[in-house]
Amino acid sequence: MTKILALKGEKKLLNAWAFYDWANSVYSLVISSAVFPIFYGALFRVAEIEKVTVFGGEIARAPLISYVTSAAFVFIAIVTPLVSGIADYLGNKKIFLKFFCYLGAASCIGLYWFSLEHIYFGLICYFFGLVGFWVSFAINNSYLPDIAYPEQQDGVSAKGFSLGYIGSVILLLFNLAMVMKPDVFGITNEGGEVAEIKAMKYSFVTVGIWWVLFSQYTFAHLPKGYKRDGERKNIILNGFKELKSVWAQLGGQIRLKRYLGAFFVYSMAVQTIMLIATYFGEEEINWGTDNQRTTGLIVSILVIQVVAILGATVTARASKVFGNIKTLIVVNVFWILLCVYAYFLQTPTDFYIAAGLVGIVMGGIQALSRSTYSKFLPDTTDTTSFFSFYDVAEKIGIIIGTLMYGIIAQLTGSMRNSTIFLGLFFLVGAFLLTRVNKKPRP
Repeated sequence: MTKILALKGEKKLLNAWAFYDWANSVYSLVISSAVFPIFYGALFRVAEIEKVTVFGGEIARAPLISYVTSAAFVFIAIVTPLVSGIADYLGNKKIFLKFFCYLGAASCIGLYWFSLEHIYFGLICYFFGLVGFWVSFAINNSYLPDIAYPEQQDGVSAKGFSLGYIGSVILLLFNLAMVMKPDVFGITNEGGEVAEIKAMKYSFVTVGIWWVLFSQYTFAHLPKGYKRDGERKNIILNGFKELKSVWAQLGGQIRLKRYLGAFFVYSMAVQTIMLIATYFGEEEINWGTDNQRTTGLIVSILVIQVVAILGATVTARASKVFGNIKTLIVVNVFWILLCVYAYFLQTPTDFYIAAGLVGIVMGGIQALSRSTYSKFLPDTTDTTSFFSFYDVAEKIGIIIGTLMYGIIAQLTGSMRNSTIFLGLFFLVGAFLLTRVNKKPRP
């Protein structure tokens, strides 16, 4: 490989990389966590139904969105290594970063037309919104060891998540104002559509515009990437071959292999919680009126985001004192307690407390997981393949987590039972983390 990157470690480059979190985190907050889950539940409540006929059968709203999410991550797990392989040979992973950014943004705008009457179109937009976000996020992650030295990676990773939380909160506050006071923005009840629901649709459009607009700063400063020398064969399947190569290299990287095993397990729970938390709150908590539900859920998400800014920073500092692995173990134990607490949630106050506690560890575990993996990588310029492996492992975990969550919710009739199931993943993850730094047996 011929190295193109020239400004590694420089502040301008680090800021440009971290700023992509500012650009795309509005998707994870407004679409995945806050407004869309409320909008989705409102569609069913307004229609006074709990099930919809899709794919040849009737299915309840909660399992439906969980299964579509699982399907999207199956697609993501397949596409990510394909993109990795092609990017290696073209020597231009930035072009793929742009493509999936624009795909995700366009899909967010397409959610404006989401309705039960056009359920397939709406689910397709939701599907490709997930694809655009997660694949572009994976590509951006792969830049981390290229643009930052090991001693910089915890800090810049945490900075990225913090910027993401700040930016997404700003847009969510604007969206909240639209939803709560639609008349101020000229949004009225028209064509039989409730003004608040229409305001939610406009919020999806703002996400797409924000994402495209602010990503331009990142695109302007990130390098293209690496170009693989030699004959170009099997470009399409090369990504999967490189995943196989990474797996083979893990045999001699005991600590990295053990860490990946632990990460796979606990990340399965973290990402599932992030994807379904608002659906849980929307369905399982007694909010009273619809307006109280909308306000309460959005306020809860805001609490998570604001606290998460502090959480990511504190976790990064704790890792400097106690080490990454010990800090991650403590964070996993905290998550176990949160899952048990979530099972007993009943009132809005309970949910607000849970939101604050989740915020403490949500940003920290994501930022520290990313930088820990980067630190454990062997001395290589093939960072795209290693991060592709990391992201595929994460996505397979999400597929399993969301699928099992949906199945448990469908079989038991309650999303509440799934929280204990997720707590078990954190327990296993914490145990596996204790083995990461142990010396291998001779």
